[in-house]
Amino acid sequence: MPPSAEPVASWPRRLAMRQRAQDEAGLWRRRRVHCREATVDFAGNDYLGLAGDPRLAEAAASATRRYGAGARASQLVSGHLDIHRRLEERLAALVGRPRALLFSSGYLANLGVLQALCDAATPVFQDRLNHASLLDGTRLAGAPSRRFHHRDLDDLTRLLGRADPATPRLVVSDGVFSMDGDIADVAGLAALCRRHEAWLMIDDAHGLGVLGEHGDGCVGRAQGVDDVPILVGTLGKALGSAGAFVAGSELLIEHLVQFARSAIYTTAEPPGTSAATLAALDILDAEPERRARLRAHIARLRAGAEALGLELLPSTTPIQPLLLGDSERTLRWAEALRAKGFMVGAIRAPTVPRGQARLRITLSAAHEPARIDGLLDALAELAREESREEGGP
Repeated sequence: MPPSAEPVASWPRRLAMRQRAQDEAGLWRRRRVHCREATVDFAGNDYLGLAGDPRLAEAAASATRRYGAGARASQLVSGHLDIHRRLEERLAALVGRPRALLFSSGYLANLGVLQALCDAATPVFQDRLNHASLLDGTRLAGAPSRRFHHRDLDDLTRLLGRADPATPRLVVSDGVFSMDGDIADVAGLAALCRRHEAWLMIDDAHGLGVLGEHGDGCVGRAQGVDDVPILVGTLGKALGSAGAFVAGSELLIEHLVQFARSAIYTTAEPPGTSAATLAALDILDAEPERRARLRAHIARLRAGAEALGLELLPSTTPIQPLLLGDSERTLRWAEALRAKGFMVGAIRAPTVPRGQARLRITLSAAHEPARIDGLLDALAELAREESREEGGP
């Protein structure tokens, strides 16, 4: 066989071996066509129940009829429309920042910020449970990465103390941790960064719309731009549409306009999507009862789980994980719940550490209390069946 033929022949074998190893480890993932009429969604991130709100759909349709289906170009060519500008202004006002810049997704926002700000001479300090996009953005920038223990300010203090004080340093953390549901100590991180003259970046993807007096998230107006210079938010979770934004000072946002490659070289988001987000922001302002209903649902689920002896991880957010440990067990429970009409996420490595597989139960203001009770009953039944199989009462 010619030497040039070997790599071509080895590619299928390489892919097949990797996929087989994934399957044997219980980590194989399958896309499913989700039928909302057949199952109740306790897996998604539609925390305020806005994704299906007809007002968002009508706003998107109206803007699409006016502007067309797509933006046609990137922001710096001809894709930045007046509806994008209005949305950026509304988002900046929501979180109490001078300016905001739209991105097509939260993943691209995090990659764009880290690539635009960091290089091989910029140490980045990250919480161990940060989202994959933050880790990937640091790698893309070629920046040295230091991971501190989860929510451990003492460990971060130790790492910052070892860094060269003459070098710009960046501390990065999720606001709400997407697989655990707990919240970063933003005030503590901000105080520590001020002391060490480091910048702080918070990805508030799962806090925006849910937390804060105005739905402005775990940072928002409570922590000013001097405390948290870089704030990232996503629009496809509590706000029910799609895309993301970065908010901060005039200096930061103009720097991203010039240097964030994931914004510069991407077609701007469809105008209909921006219109839907603007409608969502109107609802966020006008209907605070959605957040109140969501808080009541969280309390209901946690009280019910405690009464049934189901141990949820500590969380005051809509993300309520039930730790099961074993990947196969987690998949088995998720499939059984699906058969009973409940869609719940089965989260396994590498999304979470090995041995910490879990059901990621997420709540929405759109859920009915009876549906939450039904999920609790189904979980209790699974626990009883498992106990009987193991010889329990």
